[in-house]
Amino acid sequence: VRLYDETPLHRDNFLKLASEGFFNDTLFHRVIKDFMIQGGDPESKGAPAGKNLGSGGPDYTIPAEIQPATLFHKRGALSAARLGDEVNPMKESSGSQFYIVWGTVYEEEEIDQMAMQLERYTRGQVVMTDAVKEVYRTVGGTPHLDGQYTVFGEVVEGLEVVEAMQEVRTDRSDRPYEDIRIVKASVVE
Repeated sequence: VRLYDETPLHRDNFLKLASEGFFNDTLFHRVIKDFMIQGGDPESKGAPAGKNLGSGGPDYTIPAEIQPATLFHKRGALSAARLGDEVNPMKESSGSQFYIVWGTVYEEEEIDQMAMQLERYTRGQVVMTDAVKEVYRTVGGTPHLDGQYTVFGEVVEGLEVVEAMQEVRTDRSDRPYEDIRIVKASVVE
């Protein structure tokens, strides 16, 4: 993955955790076909089958760095997970949990309709440009998340692995039946 300089708090935190070995042996504990794959929960290390995961992390959050006009949820986007608006109105990100977007490719009418809904829902704070719409029509992604979560990087090599991962069988909690483990995360300059 490549991390974005436009989101320095998220970038620096992710680099720190990766260099400390925080992500080593953690699972992609939540996988939803045609949507995303999620990891970064330290409680997933050695977790027995069936254990409910997704609430672990360091004892801090990261202030939101949401920039939907330029950093949006295209296929391959690396984004920070977070608690819902009802308990997290400032949209602060989890200190460690992240997801990688898969999503779908949209027809022109679909993305235009979604753009109007998103603009209305966010009271004009998120306006999807023609360039962003074109990415959703050709590359794909999850536009309904724009303006809600911090996108802080993207997969630049190995997107086919993400594609294969989002195809696995999962239980009712979206946890893969067969563990998908991050063996080692490293920082590459």
